[in-house]
Amino acid sequence: MSSLTGSVILRTALRRNLGAMTGGTVLMGLYQAGETAFPIALGLIVEHTMRDRTLGSLGLSIAALLVIITTVSLSWRFGMRILQKANVTEAHRWRVEVAACGLQPVARDADLRSGEVLTIATEDADQTADIIEVVPLLVSSLVAVLISAVALGLASVWLGLLVIVGTVAILTTLSVLSRRIGAGTREQQARVARAGAKVADLITGLRPLHGFGGNAAAFLSYRKVSGEARHQSIVVARANGAYAGAALGLNAILAAVVTLAAGWLAFQGQITIGQLVMAVGLAQFIIEPLKLFSEMPKYVMVARASADRMALVLAAPPVMTPGRDRPAPGGDLEVDCVRHGALRKLKFRVAPGEFVAIAAYEPRAAADLAAVLSLRVPPGAYEGVVRIGGRAVADLSVEAVREHLLVNPYDGEIFAGTLRSNIDPSGRGRLVPEAVAASMLTDVVALHAEGLDHGVRDRGANLSGGQRQRLSLARALAADTDVLVLHDPTTAVDAVTEQLIARGIADLRRGRTTVVITSSPAFLDAADRVLVLDGGMVTAEGAHRDLLAADEHYRQAVAR
Repeated sequence: MSSLTGSVILRTALRRNLGAMTGGTVLMGLYQAGETAFPIALGLIVEHTMRDRTLGSLGLSIAALLVIITTVSLSWRFGMRILQKANVTEAHRWRVEVAACGLQPVARDADLRSGEVLTIATEDADQTADIIEVVPLLVSSLVAVLISAVALGLASVWLGLLVIVGTVAILTTLSVLSRRIGAGTREQQARVARAGAKVADLITGLRPLHGFGGNAAAFLSYRKVSGEARHQSIVVARANGAYAGAALGLNAILAAVVTLAAGWLAFQGQITIGQLVMAVGLAQFIIEPLKLFSEMPKYVMVARASADRMALVLAAPPVMTPGRDRPAPGGDLEVDCVRHGALRKLKFRVAPGEFVAIAAYEPRAAADLAAVLSLRVPPGAYEGVVRIGGRAVADLSVEAVREHLLVNPYDGEIFAGTLRSNIDPSGRGRLVPEAVAASMLTDVVALHAEGLDHGVRDRGANLSGGQRQRLSLARALAADTDVLVLHDPTTAVDAVTEQLIARGIADLRRGRTTVVITSSPAFLDAADRVLVLDGGMVTAEGAHRDLLAADEHYRQAVAR
């Protein structure tokens, strides 16, 4: 995927929709041909009616016009239906591909925030797919211009040459403006994406911001980023306005010149009255296909800019290159001389089925350990080895690691849906009732008549901090993995509930390997063994009550 570029994405979109584009191009070309034939038919009608002056000739002319009108109507209807269906389908495909990159087990090193990825997966995917309509419309507009040039050339070579030369001159002039629009659009898309990312960050941190009164500063920060996006949007809008104005003005000038030239030729007797009617009609009609034809380079530049942004996600290299092995059964966890961040040659082993609590004196060391175990830090980014089932994580497939090891963060995400869908997203969990009971979520379920089917808003907005934390914990317990690592699972829970949760987890996870990174006395007391993490390494271990009696530093650190 590293060779994927915006040009490759556009070519892929065109190749995948070649059949639809061919059908759409034929129908839209037929539409433009019918539109062009209308003024030509009018000229011929005038010519033959003035010459024959019979009702039969008039009736035949009216029938010909009806055929042309029917052709124009049906070809436009079905041509646009085919192209828009292909456009929407292609946009859906790219949205799915971008989303799949974000949901892959191995993260990609795209250096983009979630709000930027969201913009790419929506606006940029839509604008990239617009190329499916742009090319057929470009070709059909070219058909209309060529038919007009040929029809006028049959009346007078000079009129045909005038249309061709004028079209080339218009497109040459507008191509310069379209390049400027493309550059401005790329910058606009980047700034809008940054503004979206800022909004996502603010929504995520809304509660903490309220807590320490940072709302005003956060608002000013967003206002600045949004203002930059607004300014760039205005710049692009001005360029678009200049482009549209120039296109319309140049097309009108060409139409006026063709009309005046046809009038002069008719005055000189070089063309007939019927040909003059045709020339005037074509001069008026040609403005629309010329306008459409001249706008296509702008849409191509916008689609290319969006495709380039999608390539930032789709072509980003993976953060790590996983192996293919699977852990041996047993469920033991070993951290062997790991050095990363605040961790200094950290070394310990958790036996299969053991319940171990890690009392980390420094919060940063606890966070670094959780990051290493959850693979947020790839194995190549730290010294030492982490083993699951006796095998190094670097040699295991990420899917296998996820099946055997679950690291639940203290701030686990809550999704819009129901309590049940948050606890058991797959709908195949066997331990949902047990997980609800162990996490003490039963009171939340009992509060609502719908029970587990009670609705949950995005990010758990209708739940308290403690309820969100217990819901996240229930999800982790319901997963029933061989090895479960919990990082501060009850920081927002009262002491009594915390004790009940600690006992519930110990009972539910009996015989399964469990590690809790915490300073909670309830969990430390419930654990089979406590590891003291100080200065980035294990400095003591033993039963919680033995450590309380023998280690003053430990007693002060964990006492509440």
